[in-house]
Amino acid sequence: MQNADSAYHVAALNNLYAGADLNGPMSDASTTASETTTSREIRLNQLLADLQTLADEADGQPDVLLQLLRRLEELHRTIQDGPFRASLPADRGELFNLLQSMEKSGGWPYIPRLQLRTFMDLLQSGEAGTALAA
Repeated sequence: MQNADSAYHVAALNNLYAGADLNGPMSDASTTASETTTSREIRLNQLLADLQTLADEADGQPDVLLQLLRRLEELHRTIQDGPFRASLPADRGELFNLLQSMEKSGGWPYIPRLQLRTFMDLLQSGEAGTALAA
């Protein structure tokens, strides 16, 4: 049995609020989704360029590069275990579609393709509920 704070319940609540009016009184209605995406991509590209510069500056310093890799892995896990998990669809069909899309686009980092394929097969066969409850 899942507890009230499980990732499934968090995702379900997020999905419930996903339909909320994003152009409410606290938002800028003139900003479109594509402008937001473009802005986010620009910011991400700049951050990635900065990280690449940092790595280039640390060339020949394995201890500094190792620290950078560890911090990046820590950030990856924080995003994966926090906002990413919380944003997963609560509906089995939508989750399957997301997993299928991930499989087609190269999988998720740190989830080998075979495991992802196995998980998708379990979802399709209906055994996922049993496997996930364990």
